Amino acid sequence: MRSLGLDVGDRRTGVAVSDTGGIIAFSLTTIASGNEDTDIDDIIRIAERYEVERIVVGLPLSLNGELGPQAKKVMSFVQKLSLRIKQGSLSEVEVKMWDERLSTVAAEHMLVESGGAERKLPRGTRKKKPKKNYNSSGKDGIDAVAAAFILQGFLDSQGETGQCQAL
Repeated sequence: MRSLGLDVGDRRTGVAVSDTGGIIAFSLTTIASGNEDTDIDDIIRIAERYEVERIVVGLPLSLNGELGPQAKKVMSFVQKLSLRIKQGSLSEVEVKMWDERLSTVAAEHMLVESGGAERKLPRGTRKKKPKKNYNSSGKDGIDAVAAAFILQGFLDSQGETGQCQAL
């Protein structure tokens, strides 16, 4: 089952897609957030293009597991996305939310360690001289990789339990 992963933010939405077997997540692209309707149109076009059966949206819970302001924004976005999907040609596609705590931090660390982004990380965690490689296009690359982290976490949970834990 192919899935689409989303890391929804105020400025950008990172997008990832899984292989057709639903085992491995790949960062795909970012969508520059304009207005929600346009962003949802772009997401639906990508979902149709890749013939996904499921969309997994990262829910940015606080470290103690509570819903903060950004999590509430994402939940509102997911409600709108779900409604549009049910009204359109993707009515069979399920939309799930997945705990994404620290996915962007993990993506930043991975990109810095691989030389794919030159970012300021906390003291003691950064490399002395990261290689410059702008193929991952800075924050855009981080958002797409964060979406892949979110989707991979969800896919891994499917392999362990055979079913999703709904939030």
